[in-house]
Amino acid sequence: MSTVYRPTSNHVFNRQSVQSAIKWTQQRLKLYTTCPKNGLVVYCGLATTDADYGGKERRVAVHFEPHRPIKKFIYRCDSLFHIENLKELVASDDEDPFGFIVIDGNGVLFGSVRGTAREVLQKFSVDLPRKHGRGGQSALRFDRIRVEKRKYYVRRVAELATWHFVSNDCPVVRGIVLAGSGDLKDDLAKSKFFDPRMRSIIISTVDISHGGQAGFDQAITLSMDAIGSVALLHEKQLLERYMLEIERDTGRYSIAVEDTILALEMGAVESLIIWDDLELGRYELRHPATGEVSVSYLSSAQEKKKLPTKHVDLEVIKKESFLDWISDNYKKFGCRLEFVSDRSGPGRQIVMGFGGAGGILRWPVDFSHSAADDEHGSQGEESKGEDADGPGFDEEYDFEDGEFGL
Repeated sequence: MSTVYRPTSNHVFNRQSVQSAIKWTQQRLKLYTTCPKNGLVVYCGLATTDADYGGKERRVAVHFEPHRPIKKFIYRCDSLFHIENLKELVASDDEDPFGFIVIDGNGVLFGSVRGTAREVLQKFSVDLPRKHGRGGQSALRFDRIRVEKRKYYVRRVAELATWHFVSNDCPVVRGIVLAGSGDLKDDLAKSKFFDPRMRSIIISTVDISHGGQAGFDQAITLSMDAIGSVALLHEKQLLERYMLEIERDTGRYSIAVEDTILALEMGAVESLIIWDDLELGRYELRHPATGEVSVSYLSSAQEKKKLPTKHVDLEVIKKESFLDWISDNYKKFGCRLEFVSDRSGPGRQIVMGFGGAGGILRWPVDFSHSAADDEHGSQGEESKGEDADGPGFDEEYDFEDGEFGL
């Protein structure tokens, strides 16, 4: 790896700090004799801690092998760590991929695409006879042989498609894309051997000029609009179901972070709906006097207002992003995690009106009781505080200490 500093942004950097970061990166690379199968991600640099932790500058060096392959080399020198290219890699493992069948007269390729990761499942070549005018009296026999081999080829592809994309009597992909340069893809879709369960989830049929790996890449490019439409359709159906529960007032829904967390702890959440750009922190707080540990979910604006109480400052034991925490722990609550965007009307309503979080519940839950209990508890604490601050504690009386034998 080169130690030459190559600026990739308009920011002005300390040359010595950048060269030190490159040397630290080289030290991390020495831990690997070969490049890992899925690639390698390295973040290295100087970071300043929060003011609550002293605001000191410390070295940060992180390296890991992603759980899915990365396909391109990226070098960035900037004032922050760029994670945009990793967002697709950390998509939920429960999310099914899209299946691709690239077929032409020279062979077939079966592939899958999940986010930015693509995988070739199987490919093989064939040598089908071509149309020609030779043969004389045998021309009809040659044409019959050509048609029979073509039908057998289509049948073989249909059987392999079922083997790759169907398991336990249901498809394991979100949709099927058929691609090819001739009529074979249409013959495959109409074939009686093509599984009806896959025929029902065909989302796009595209014409390509090549077969094999080059045709696979071209098919992905041409079907991006259809794949994006499927993702938006799933999001739309989910949010329509959520809004229908609210409209009917069934009680099988939660709104905002507080009620949703309460429903999670009860095990009542079936589908957890979270805005994919929600800026929320999870704080584990400890009371310095009693040692009692509590958990709060606060935005950056709420942090300074709500962490200190009236009489004592709570100690922050742990601080982490709510999105990171829920992505790691949602399975413990027995729910499905659904990230939504603000590109649709219902999505914007989730963000603007419901605080970016909500849930579809398995059974009705009345959150008014919990809210009333919290209000009653806070009023009780305030009344205790007023008694403690009343006469006999903080008031000063107009007499000398010696007048009453003190």
